[in-house]
Amino acid sequence: MTGEHGLFSSRRERRLWTWALAVVVAIYATADLARTLADALRESGLLELTPTMFSVGMLLIGIAILVQGLRERSRGVEVGFALGVAAIAVIGFARGIAAAERSHLIEYAVLALIIHEALVERTAHGKRVPVPAVLAITLTTAVGVVDECIQFFLPSRTFDLFDIGFDLLASVLAVGSSVSIRWVRRLIGRWRSSP
Repeated sequence: MTGEHGLFSSRRERRLWTWALAVVVAIYATADLARTLADALRESGLLELTPTMFSVGMLLIGIAILVQGLRERSRGVEVGFALGVAAIAVIGFARGIAAAERSHLIEYAVLALIIHEALVERTAHGKRVPVPAVLAITLTTAVGVVDECIQFFLPSRTFDLFDIGFDLLASVLAVGSSVSIRWVRRLIGRWRSSP
């Protein structure tokens, strides 16, 4: 249901929340499988491909940040800034991070971008959303806290505050990058329209 009496402000918002729910379910459903999967990859020799898969994942997140920030026709300065922000985000995600934490960065960056976009869509349709970027980061980090609490009760996993920190970092970098791109677009738009 959409519109002023429904839960969602638009069909697009409903789709975004559905995708966010799918990501959350995937994160929680694989909490016990992660260790088993890592062991299987190690035994089969496929673990060496992890850096390549991570690089592809980070590239896709960089593209998502660009698409989210540059949804309308962009000028050269905006595209250059957006590419710089996306590159910094991807490099920031990748630098010095152990393989075990890399999946957290990808999962939670994607989740944060989807949640943020859903909140922005809601705001665009006249619904009040207090500081969508902060709310998206908070909701994403809360998902990470619940994930770690689930892992506390699994014999093959452990509760890890560092993982929550990586979840927070991923959401801040992803949402911060997208917000920065949109901010520069508005700033350049105002600058070009002023006499």
